Order: sequence, then C-alpha cells, then structure tokens
Amino acid sequence: MDLVIGIVLLLLVLAFFTLFTFKAPYGRKTMSAFADASVATLLVEAFLSSFVGNVFGIEFFTNLGDAAGSLGGSATALLVIMAIGGSPVNAVLIGASIYGFGILPGLVVGYVMSYLVKLIEDKIPEGVDLLVMILFLAPLSRGLALISDPVVTALLSNIGRAIAASAESAPAVMGFVVGGIMAVVGSSPISSMALSAMLQLTGLPMAATTMAIWSSSFINLVMYSQLNLGGKRESLSVFVEPKTQVDLTSANPLPIYLANIIGGGISGSVVALMGMNNMASSTATPFAGLAVMFAYNPVQQVIIAAVITVVIGAVVAFIVAKIWHNRHLPITTTADLNASENS
Repeated sequence: MDLVIGIVLLLLVLAFFTLFTFKAPYGRKTMSAFADASVATLLVEAFLSSFVGNVFGIEFFTNLGDAAGSLGGSATALLVIMAIGGSPVNAVLIGASIYGFGILPGLVVGYVMSYLVKLIEDKIPEGVDLLVMILFLAPLSRGLALISDPVVTALLSNIGRAIAASAESAPAVMGFVVGGIMAVVGSSPISSMALSAMLQLTGLPMAATTMAIWSSSFINLVMYSQLNLGGKRESLSVFVEPKTQVDLTSANPLPIYLANIIGGGISGSVVALMGMNNMASSTATPFAGLAVMFAYNPVQQVIIAAVITVVIGAVVAFIVAKIWHNRHLPITTTADLNASENS
C-alpha cells in the first residue's frame, strides 16, 4: 500500500511538472533553468562531498560540496529569473534573499518573482528600481520561500518516505516501478536530479534510481542508433546527457520511453535485490551517480551492477527498436524536426 500511495503521488507530481513545462508561460525555460541549477549545486555537492570527500577522506572537498549544495534554492531562483528575462543584478538579489532554502522553494520564488522583477524594470526609473527591489521584493521573496517551503517539503518527503517504506516489504517491485519511472524522467525535460533531491530518496530506492538512470544512457544510445533518429553526434550526445536531445526524444516518446520503462525497471529490480545503497539523494545522473555508488557499496558489487544494468538496457533497447522498425511504426528524425522548423 505504501508503494501504491507513493507512486500515485509521484505520478501526480510528474504530471504537474509536465503540464507546467509544456503549457505554462516560459515553462520550458523555467524547467531548463531548474535543471541547470541542480547541476551547478546538487551535482557538485553529491560528487565532491559524497564521493571525493567521503571516499578519500578529504575535508576540503566535503566542505566545498556542502557549500555548493547550500546554494540550491538561491541558484534556482537566480537562473529562473535570468532565463525569463530579468537582469543579472536583480536575479542575484532575489537569489541571495532566499539563501539556505532548497531548490523547490527557489523554483517557486524564481518563477513568481520573475514577473515582478520584469514589471519593476520596465515601469520604474533606473536607480529607483533597485531601491524597490531591496525594500519590497527581497523581503517578499524570503516570505514566499518561508510559506512554500513547508508545504512542498512535506508533500514530497511523504512520497519519498512511502517509497522507502515499500523497499523493505517488496524491494523488487519497488525497484522496477521507481527505476522505470526515474529512467523516463531522466530522458524528459524534467530534472531527475532535482526530483530525487526533492523526494529526499536515499538508501535502496536511490540506488535503484541511480543505476536505472545509468542503464538509461545505454538505452537511449541504442535506441537513437537503431532507429536512426539522428547522426553519431545526436547518439553520443543523448548518451552523455539526455537533456541535450530532449526535443528529439519528446518527438519519439512511445519507443524511447517504453524502452526506458522496461530497461530502467528491470535494472532497478536487480539493484534492489542486490541490496545496494546510495545515501546521496541528488545523484540521479548517469556517470557522476555511478561514481558516487562506490562511496556506499563494495567496489566489486558496483562494477557487477554496472555491467549487468548496461547489458539489460542495451538488450531491451535493441529489442524495442527492432520491433518498432520491423513493424514500420512512425518515428521523427532530426531531419524531420529541422524541416518542420524551416517550413
């Protein structure tokens, strides 16, 4: 029951973010900035603090990673405001005003305040606008963060706890569901790192997520190559960072997401049955995530899991691509996208 509740709530959250991305004003720019902020802060924290700092016992890197992670909310608000068109100075001012908050309150503040920032920049004389920003928008930003933080944190942490509770009673099922969903998220416009951090996933669920997304890189590589969606450049790009080809992936959602659900799900189940752990909740990314796994699991176990999940992902993707190709089901290539943009 815990898993069912957690997954239903998770799917509702994903549906909201998907609708926001494609339907809200500046939705794609906002979510792109959101993903960039998670890379610049949470990924740095996970890699330098959880991996380099913990594995090698170097306090300097631990402190550096922790410092980067503490700026998650500030960086998110800053980048969202700049992405929507606010000036760098005012973006930094708003970001600095919510120092210490997480990335989701930062997203709320950044999106709401971006409209006020642009309004003030357009309507109030230069010089006076800075005073208005300092006296009104900075306090308003922190107040909004204070209000939104407990609400979103309670909702998302409850989802994470429900998923974690199911790990004890049904680890294989949990691994399949979470691994499949997060593999799809990792190939979508939504940031898998930001989502896993917001859910505060740790332990077995986070290990399943990390290795499913590791497998997803090979799934996407094989799918792009076998379906001839693009050239070598696009195939390599989606392998290294799926977000670089999100338009092409979104144009072919059925085959690519199907392969990711199956391949990521099986990989997640295998990792869950192996009893692996990952205590860094923001490492839902292929290569850095794999590196961090060495901090919490025996080296030999991580290597075995990495090889198994690569094989699973590649085989599943090859089968799905062959079925899609043999049945002559529709696909959209890079050339098709370019032609539609130029028409």
